[in-house]
Amino acid sequence: MIGILRLAVFGFLGLSVVYVLVSVYSRSVRREELEKEWDEGPKQGSREDFIEKGMIEYQGSLRRKLIVLVYIIPLAAIIGLLYVMNFM
Repeated sequence: MIGILRLAVFGFLGLSVVYVLVSVYSRSVRREELEKEWDEGPKQGSREDFIEKGMIEYQGSLRRKLIVLVYIIPLAAIIGLLYVMNFM
């Protein structure tokens, strides 16, 4: 029982680190795309306002929400593996 609890705690901590890293990377990629889009052609307003507006739109995007799969997919894989190993 303690082994399962230890696996859950360390697994959650490890997946949390991966989640933070993927989130930071994804935000960085989106910001870079917005900067390139601004540099390609003239836009209305300042560059900072354009990027800030784009990042606000990113907050509600599907891409950001899909990063939660970092928690779901490994959990489903472990549960599936435990089921197959014990009951098949």
